[in-house]
Amino acid sequence: MNKKMTIALIIGSLRKASINRQFADYIVSQLPKDVAVTEVNIADLPLYNQDYDDHDIESYTRVRTQIGKADAVLIVTPEHNRTMPAALKNVIDIGSRPYGSSVWMGKKVAVVTASPGTYGARSSGLDVRKSMQMLSAEMMISPEVYLGHATDSLDEAGQVSERTQKFLQKFVEGFVEFAGR
Repeated sequence: MNKKMTIALIIGSLRKASINRQFADYIVSQLPKDVAVTEVNIADLPLYNQDYDDHDIESYTRVRTQIGKADAVLIVTPEHNRTMPAALKNVIDIGSRPYGSSVWMGKKVAVVTASPGTYGARSSGLDVRKSMQMLSAEMMISPEVYLGHATDSLDEAGQVSERTQKFLQKFVEGFVEFAGR
């Protein structure tokens, strides 16, 4: 009997009307039916502080458990000031602690970035990769997704354009293969 694949989804934007959430929703809708997705809520996390390593903080335990149980993690994120958003960096740090108990060790991780700007939040994506590689996560290398002028890929109803759908479908296929290895 084959185990159902599980994906932890982390959206780096906290905005309700986030374009990254719209792209994440589209990607999730294209995953095979036998893939379960759990969104990791990062909005309620206190800023990481090493003093908390000896305390049971429910939200820290929740995200560590969600990430730890997943076969792979999909991060969909914008860029804030040429790097990843603070909320995303916070969950990465929380998952890496306490020392010796990182949930990122050997975890398969893919990152998708989107921005209204020209470069598609590329700096953010590269910084996520840099942090994850340092934490010994297994990063998906290809296909890379840095969606520049991302608002042009969404219509007024928030639907992803046909051209971008084709591009994201290649990512979905690659991600499912990567996560299933």
